[in-house]
Amino acid sequence: MIDCALPDQSDHVSCSLPSALFLNEVAVADPEGRSVVMVVEDEESYQDALNIGLTVEGFVVVAASTITQAREVMSNFKPDLVLLDVMLPDGSGIDYCREIYDTSRIPVIMVSARTSEVDVVLGLEIGAADYVTKPYRLRELVARMRAVLRRPVTNTDDEIITFGDLRIDFIRRTVTRRGIEIELSRKEFDLLALFASRLGQVVTREVCLDTLWWGLELSDTRTLDTHVKRLRQKIEDDPGNPGHLITIRGVGFRLDA
Repeated sequence: MIDCALPDQSDHVSCSLPSALFLNEVAVADPEGRSVVMVVEDEESYQDALNIGLTVEGFVVVAASTITQAREVMSNFKPDLVLLDVMLPDGSGIDYCREIYDTSRIPVIMVSARTSEVDVVLGLEIGAADYVTKPYRLRELVARMRAVLRRPVTNTDDEIITFGDLRIDFIRRTVTRRGIEIELSRKEFDLLALFASRLGQVVTREVCLDTLWWGLELSDTRTLDTHVKRLRQKIEDDPGNPGHLITIRGVGFRLDA
């Protein structure tokens, strides 16, 4: 594994590798089974460095400089992962991340020079799998990319599952209880979907945090506990004595039918 510095770093890598795929090329699934990454980045220096570094790391890179180009790429095929800059010439990366999140299950890593906690939380709340700030080192970025690609998919083989008086629709991202739709935040739905994907199995606290809050430096697990508490208030008859979302003390949680 190489350590390739990206722009604004003191050391640089110079090498000759195949260029990224662009819109005039046919984008297909890699026959060697490598993960395909769409890089949506308008800064040429970052795009070139990512193409070189990620290709060396074994990824297939597809490049787009604008949201319009990215949409055209997505209309032809689906990458395994999207690296998405927040500030693009023709729109907001955050809005496009929300669009991807609402129409597909492709994970998105937001990339931005913005470092405030508000920006990071906003990016994660609207559906980003992770948030990386510029400047960054390729080694760290690749580690985060591989961690995201290893994450369990938070949906089941079924588009809809029903248990007790609950009905979860993974395509429409809705939850109904006794026929009445429950209003859940994006993160609450993702957490419930994670539990539902392992119905009857224990999901550790570490898996919950790594899957939904990876990249945030949480000094404790109160964020997770707060979301679990809110879920219970919405899906349980008696949140203080839950019948579905059970705490396994010292380990994690289990969703029972």
